[in-house]
Amino acid sequence: MDIEAVKDRAGPRQFGPNDDMPEEYRRAATRMIQFHANSEVMGGYLDKEFTRHAPSLDRKLANTAKVQDEIGHAQLLYRAAETLGVKTRDEMLAELQTGEGTFLNCFHYPVDSWYEAPMIDFFVDGGAMRRQATLKSTSWTPYAHAMDKVCFEEGFHVKHGESILRELMRGSKATQERTQETFEEWWPRILQFFGPTNDESTHNDFAQEVGLKTTSNDELRNSFLNMYIPKAEKYGLEIPEYPRVFERDDGTMAVREDDLDWEEFWTIAKNDFEGSHEQIGSRARRQEAVAWVRESLDSWERGAPGTPQAAD
Repeated sequence: MDIEAVKDRAGPRQFGPNDDMPEEYRRAATRMIQFHANSEVMGGYLDKEFTRHAPSLDRKLANTAKVQDEIGHAQLLYRAAETLGVKTRDEMLAELQTGEGTFLNCFHYPVDSWYEAPMIDFFVDGGAMRRQATLKSTSWTPYAHAMDKVCFEEGFHVKHGESILRELMRGSKATQERTQETFEEWWPRILQFFGPTNDESTHNDFAQEVGLKTTSNDELRNSFLNMYIPKAEKYGLEIPEYPRVFERDDGTMAVREDDLDWEEFWTIAKNDFEGSHEQIGSRARRQEAVAWVRESLDSWERGAPGTPQAAD
């Protein structure tokens, strides 16, 4: 199949491993799914920090379960990416370890307080849900199948984050003020979570033409604003003055894109931000620390012919 035939046939769950897909499609889909899988790993590592800060055993247990979910999502996505035949799961994990693999901007910022938990678990995960719900209609069927499970579990994660935000905003005046300060710090990062503006996006047009994406970055960002500004205000948060948000003629919300720090965003996109080095380095050290576990499992599997693989 050539690329023009792909564009003609592009639609929800239209293509799979049995189709003879052109290399341009396979590489674009691999890049997109690998980025998504990397983000699940790095988001899980970020979330892990909240377990230490969680104020109760129930919160620690819920947070631990969420981290497990996120790493599980990454495994599903790496397997979906492998079906395109461009890279193996091990190659993609190695690229993440060396800093060659990229991931979402919000996961480049280290966290060090419980007040940041709802910023990730409610707002960032809420944004992820807006994006991932559209990917259930992506043209690469294994990716869409992975989204069925991911979206189901992410719905619980957003509720988990909303519960933490509700609790914090019902706390003392000092707690509410600290939560508001944290929100103001994270709000611009959250709005950039959806990627560059459409006119600056390198991959958006092709991804939409071949059905890998069904919604543009700007559409997702505006959809998030329409849904999450009312939710933030419901719990008593005030939307920061900058970046400026305005109401369009049709009554929907949008952000003044020029108010966002795109220089920092593009530095992050190259894994060259100070926080990027810290997050990638931390993850690489942990990967090395548990190398003996992987080697032990590999050794056991080699010694037990016919033993089912974990993915079976």
